Amino acid sequence: MREIFSSAEILLPDFEKINAYQWSVIACDQFTSEPSYWEETTKIAKNAKSTLNLILPEIYLELPDVETRIANIQNQMQEYLKQDIFKTYANAMIYVERIQSDGKLRTGVIGKIDLEYYNYHADSQSPVRATEATVLERIPPRMRVRDKAILELPHIMLLIDDIKNITIGTCTAQKHQMQKLYDTELMQNGGHVTGYLMNAEQQMNFQENLEILLAETGALKFAMGDGNHSLATAKACYEALKKSNPGIDFSNHPARYALVELVNLHSEALEFEAIHRIITQTDTEKLLAYLTENLNLSQEPAEQFIIIIKNNAEQKLYIHKPSSSLAVGSLQNALDNYLVENSGKIDYIHGMASLKKLSQQENSIGFLLPDMDKKLLFSSVEQDGALPRKTFSMGHAEDKRYYIEARKIK
Repeated sequence: MREIFSSAEILLPDFEKINAYQWSVIACDQFTSEPSYWEETTKIAKNAKSTLNLILPEIYLELPDVETRIANIQNQMQEYLKQDIFKTYANAMIYVERIQSDGKLRTGVIGKIDLEYYNYHADSQSPVRATEATVLERIPPRMRVRDKAILELPHIMLLIDDIKNITIGTCTAQKHQMQKLYDTELMQNGGHVTGYLMNAEQQMNFQENLEILLAETGALKFAMGDGNHSLATAKACYEALKKSNPGIDFSNHPARYALVELVNLHSEALEFEAIHRIITQTDTEKLLAYLTENLNLSQEPAEQFIIIIKNNAEQKLYIHKPSSSLAVGSLQNALDNYLVENSGKIDYIHGMASLKKLSQQENSIGFLLPDMDKKLLFSSVEQDGALPRKTFSMGHAEDKRYYIEARKIK
C-alpha cells in the first residue's frame, strides 16, 4: 500500500522571512455564511505573503467577480514562485502537531495520495473513498480554480482506522529527532501548529507500520475526513487531463497526486460533530408543514430526531417515517425534495451558536442534528456506501486544517 500514500515534493515558505501567522489560513469551505470571518482574515493578512492570496474562500464562489478572483489566484501563484519565496523539500513527509482551540493535541502526517486509488462515487469499492455523498455540481467551479493553477494547497484530512496508534504514534515518539519546519499560532482562534520534517529512516518506520495496519483492515483503507470535494476536484482534473491527451503517459505526472494530511480516526482530539442545516429565504410555516407530513414528525419518541430552531425557540421532534438509517439522511432527503418546487436556500452550518444566530434572520429556519459515533465510520461506509452529504464534521470550524504546505501540480 506504499504506492497509495507516499512522500512528496513539498514547498514551504522561508519562515525566517515570511510571517507564518499571516501565511496560514483556514480551509476555504469554512464560515460560508459568515463574511465577517473572512473580512477579518483579509485585515490580518493585508500586505503580507499569505495563502489567502492562493485560495478561493467558498463564500465568494457565487459572486459576480469570481472569475477575476480565480485569475488573481493563479497569477499570484506564479508571482510567489518568481519571487522564490519557497523552500523545496524533496521526498518529504511532515509530522504535524496541532493544538486545537479546545487545547487538545491532534497529530498527523503529510504526504501525497495517488488519485488512481480514489473514487468519490457512492458505490465505490476503491481503497480510498468518500465517506459522504459527493455533490457533483460542486466540482466544476472548483475545477476552474485548480485547472490552470500551478500549485495546490491542501486542507484534505484522510483518516486511518488505527485504534492502537501504531502508525502516527511512532512519529510522535521520534519528533525530537526531527527538524522543526514551522511553529506558529493560528489566526482567529485556530490554536497552534508545529510541523517536523521526517527523515528517510523515520518515513520507513512509519510506512512499515502503516503496511501492518492496512493488511488487517477491509477493502476500505483510507476514508475521507475533511476536504472530500477538494480531493474529488483533483481527481476530476486528473481524469480530464488524461482524457484530453490520449496516448500520453501520465504515470509520473504531478496531477496524478494530491497532498493530504493522514490522521488517526481514534485520536482523542478528533470529535465528530453534526453539521447542521439552515434554510433561508423560504416560507418557514410551509416548510414545517411539509416536513411534518413527509417525515411524520411528532413529540412521541423514536430512534431518529431533529431539533428545529426558529425565532430563538427550540423544538425536538422525532422522525417516524425515516428515509435513511440516519436522521441527517432522512432530513436531507426531505429538504432536497422540498427545495425542488419551493423557494429557499440551504446552507450547512458548523456549530450550534452559529446556527442559532443565523436562524434569527427573517424567513429562516434551522435544524440541529445529533452527532455520529465516529467508531462506526469505516464499518458504515463499508456496509452502506457513502453517507448522506454533510453528515459530520471533525471538530469545530476553528479546528479545521489551515493552509501551510504547497505542492506543484504542473
